[in-house]
Amino acid sequence: MNNALPKIDTLTLSKALVGFDRVFNTFESRFAQQMNSNYPPHNIIRIDDTNYLIEIAVAGFEKSEINIEVQQDQLTITGEKDKTDVPEMEYLYRGLSSRNFVRQFSLAEHIVVNSATFNNGILSIQLERIVPEEKKPRIIEIQEKLVDMR
Repeated sequence: MNNALPKIDTLTLSKALVGFDRVFNTFESRFAQQMNSNYPPHNIIRIDDTNYLIEIAVAGFEKSEINIEVQQDQLTITGEKDKTDVPEMEYLYRGLSSRNFVRQFSLAEHIVVNSATFNNGILSIQLERIVPEEKKPRIIEIQEKLVDMR
């Protein structure tokens, strides 16, 4: 069974949407990057129309070994194990991974990272969509205008 996803023909789309070539290139590269890595496992939860939650399984990591950074429209979570204090052990089976990781999420416009919590091996990041008043849809009232026909 072939589980490969079909390649998106962004060339055709970018020809129809003039000036959007950078958007398609960014989309392709980020999509490919996300498809190549599924570690650590995560959930993206929509709480309501404006609130979201990202849960990342980081079992084996200490809070001090995790870094969260937001830069422009990119949320980056990094986990780096401090291997200096870890005693050597002989694992008969190792099902819990504790390798270093970098997990990136592209944030939509007006998404704000509000907070992060760490509990029972789950890192939870609260996001909110805050649209400025000037960007919200508004109704334009149609005025009647009397035409002066003199």
